[in-house]
Amino acid sequence: MKSSNNQKRVLIDARESGSSTGRYIDKLIEHLHKLRPDYEITVLAHPARVDFIKRVAPNFKIIKTNYVKGTFGEQYGLVWQLYGIKTDLVHFGITQQPILYFGDKITTVHDLTTVRFRNPAKNVLVFKFKQVIYRWVIKIVAKKSLYVITPSAYVKKDLAAFAKIDPAKIVVTYEAADKISEKAEPLKALAGQKYIMYVGRAQPHKNLWRLIEAFADLHAEYPDLKLVLAGRKDLLYQRMEKKIAKRKIEGVIFPGFVSEGQLRWLYENCQAYVFPSLSEGFGLPPLEAMVHGAPVISSNASCLPEINGNAAIYFDPNDTVDIASKIGQLLSDDKLRQKLIKTGHKQAIRYSWTQMAQETLDVYNKALKNT
Repeated sequence: MKSSNNQKRVLIDARESGSSTGRYIDKLIEHLHKLRPDYEITVLAHPARVDFIKRVAPNFKIIKTNYVKGTFGEQYGLVWQLYGIKTDLVHFGITQQPILYFGDKITTVHDLTTVRFRNPAKNVLVFKFKQVIYRWVIKIVAKKSLYVITPSAYVKKDLAAFAKIDPAKIVVTYEAADKISEKAEPLKALAGQKYIMYVGRAQPHKNLWRLIEAFADLHAEYPDLKLVLAGRKDLLYQRMEKKIAKRKIEGVIFPGFVSEGQLRWLYENCQAYVFPSLSEGFGLPPLEAMVHGAPVISSNASCLPEINGNAAIYFDPNDTVDIASKIGQLLSDDKLRQKLIKTGHKQAIRYSWTQMAQETLDVYNKALKNT
């Protein structure tokens, strides 16, 4: 339902606020608020995130919702809530949304990873069914949205081909990495140790097992080196830990969830940050590592060369020999390491949340001209 007064109204779906994916929408809201747009901005969020949004965007109106993404409630309950809100444009921060909502909208599509990779922690049949639905939803959403926002040119090209839509309606708005403000907090178990690291989840597309195999090959040459895999110990990490123990691979450390201060310390003291992923929409962790002075060794897959530029060493993520070789190359060449640290800092500061917010506001402006 559209507003009746002269001031245009924009509703931002922030149901993902507070999650890893939701960092995008949180930063958009914070920096969009600083731009003081001429529109009346309303944020749709879960009750637990209301205080956060009030703190970063006090002039934005907040409407609470209890509808979760990917549920029947989203399709049949959220749609009626949306129709009851007077707005000229809805910005869905994720692909999952009510397909029966026919108001003017734009959508951010972060990547197509869910389309191509399964989650072995989920029931196989249930997950395959959800994949079928998700593929269908992506195509419908891409066609119905006035504009689609993606975090990289790689995703723009991928989505245009997958959904068969005009690339001209897809706008790339790059994300950014922030310096962690908390004081660096050492992990006692790693004090004085040399280590390479990864932080994040352990889904199949993250390709961690090949990294582990490459590390095992390196261990004979670098027996004191550790591999730190930081992330909440979910079912996939637990399975990985058991598999490593069974194969008697030494030197792999699972610290579990780490605080912001601990993560900062890990970045600042590692020999290298290694990112073996097969599929990313933007790939924020390598950029975050660069901000904190960690040299980056990265997969050459999907958007990663686009985002990291010449500030990383690249490897074939399907080739454990190549992964091990590139890690060894960095470990044995301090000049190369220092060069990557320097170029990494320059690469990271190219990206700005303020710029991302301004480019998103430009999309609102274009969309609202037709409403």
